[in-house]
Amino acid sequence: MDDKIMVDVRDVTIQFNLANQKVDNLKEYFIKLVKRELMFQEFLALKNVSFQVRKGEAWGIVGTNGSGKSTLLKAICGILKPYKGSISIHGTVAPLIELGAGFDGNMTARENIFLNGCVLGHSEKYMKEHFDEIVDFAELWDFLDSPIKNYSSGMKARLGFSVATMVRPQILIVDEILAVGDYKFRKKCEKRMNEMLSHGTTLLYVSHSIEDVLNICDHALWLDHGNVVMKGAADEICSAYMNAQNT
Repeated sequence: MDDKIMVDVRDVTIQFNLANQKVDNLKEYFIKLVKRELMFQEFLALKNVSFQVRKGEAWGIVGTNGSGKSTLLKAICGILKPYKGSISIHGTVAPLIELGAGFDGNMTARENIFLNGCVLGHSEKYMKEHFDEIVDFAELWDFLDSPIKNYSSGMKARLGFSVATMVRPQILIVDEILAVGDYKFRKKCEKRMNEMLSHGTTLLYVSHSIEDVLNICDHALWLDHGNVVMKGAADEICSAYMNAQNT
């Protein structure tokens, strides 16, 4: 395995400002803001998180709801900016971190394939060349000219995963969206991710399914309330995490 570091997270802290009182509408928000009556409470979603991911490694990120898993992936994707610390990315990134991201609900699946491809930096010519491959993998030929807003969560996940993995990105980031797919399609996605890993793709994978993490990942990071509990070999981390949940 290449020792090149693809993702370098160093002492990253993510801070959110939470309003300490309920504001029902925008007008009330601005009135309170002008009168300096709006108070915020600082909330640290991640606290001094550090880890490095090398080329070809697959890291599963585990933890209970609210532990900071999705926040970490959004920071790595550049959606959130660290309050402290730094994140360095070395390679092209294909993120799958939110259902419907990059899609327009009023456009058809056919139109959205080209839109999403554009968002990922692909030309129209390139998308036309790979169009059949995308739809074949997503198994959505019968719904190709239906608006995305009429799609189920599972159908959106199929289309998003198919477009994102049509090429072999250097870094693939997947956040729990495959959980909405049926068993057969999840296994199909798992097979494709393993094929990508065998060809050098680096993977960051968030899932509540420890079985999936163990099947796909060789490393794992355990988060709890924004703190790193453990990091290292996937089997060791997952075992410790499951033991903690059962006590």
